[in-house]
Amino acid sequence: MKKYLVLALSLICVFALLVTGCGQQQSNNKEMQTVTVGVMPDIDSVPIIIAQEKGYFAEEGLKVEIQQFKSAMDRDAALQSGNLDGAISDLLAVAFAKSGGFDVKVTAYTDGDYKLIAGKNEAVSSPRDLVGKDVAVSKNTIIEYVTDQISVSQNMKEDSINKVVIPQIPTRLEMLQNGKLAAATLPEPMGSIAVANGCKFITDSEQMGINPGVMMFTAKAVDNKKAELQAFYRAYNKAVKYLNEHPQDEYMDLIIEKSGFPAVAKTALKLPKYREAGLPKEKDVVDCMKWMNSKGLIKQEFSYKDLVVDLLK
Repeated sequence: MKKYLVLALSLICVFALLVTGCGQQQSNNKEMQTVTVGVMPDIDSVPIIIAQEKGYFAEEGLKVEIQQFKSAMDRDAALQSGNLDGAISDLLAVAFAKSGGFDVKVTAYTDGDYKLIAGKNEAVSSPRDLVGKDVAVSKNTIIEYVTDQISVSQNMKEDSINKVVIPQIPTRLEMLQNGKLAAATLPEPMGSIAVANGCKFITDSEQMGINPGVMMFTAKAVDNKKAELQAFYRAYNKAVKYLNEHPQDEYMDLIIEKSGFPAVAKTALKLPKYREAGLPKEKDVVDCMKWMNSKGLIKQEFSYKDLVVDLLK
């Protein structure tokens, strides 16, 4: 009888250890938290859309919710209200948020492009031909920053062109195509659409080596969802590989459907060779902050380390 009692107690102890061990294993392998990101109808967002639609996020055990925005203002409002963990953005928006007391971090560059396009009837072959002419921009934005940097690269004074402030991108595009402007700076795919409709390409941020586009996440997400964000970028890199190895015709219908690109983008737009996730160069950040300080847009002098965090190790 005593032997049976000892055996029973032993079995209870073994069972208890197994239960405890399983509980610890479940705790160590807890399910990842959902990551919510905001995207705009631009080429920066394409790898994220592909990662979602091709199941690369799911392969990493990660659920990503993508929210579409048509304006940067709405996107930034959603971010600051806590409805987003991160968003496709730019260095100016990051600095504005941080200056306003909302802590965000740059986690990677993106591959957006901003094109300076002349009207179809303009005798323009270089930025210098625009001196004294009307060029449409959106004020205190990445568009104005790129326009100013193009001017500086050509040894032109910033006030040598007449900046016409037109915040709405469709309106800017329409006025350019209707001959009411000499030129306009437009994000992709709108720049390529303008060229397809007869306007003239002058130069773009890629040719000039201007790289202000970034992916940003809130400091809260960086602190509390590090494993999730690392999984996010592993999936992002799979999407980059897919995009670079497959013909554009294979996925453009999907991109147009999911991104909000106009249908004409299918034939007008040539997507860039996307880069795997990486950190922006310090010069890109420093140059942008200098421009913002010179304009009085922010009072703080943010350093590279103030704005950029490395989650990609």
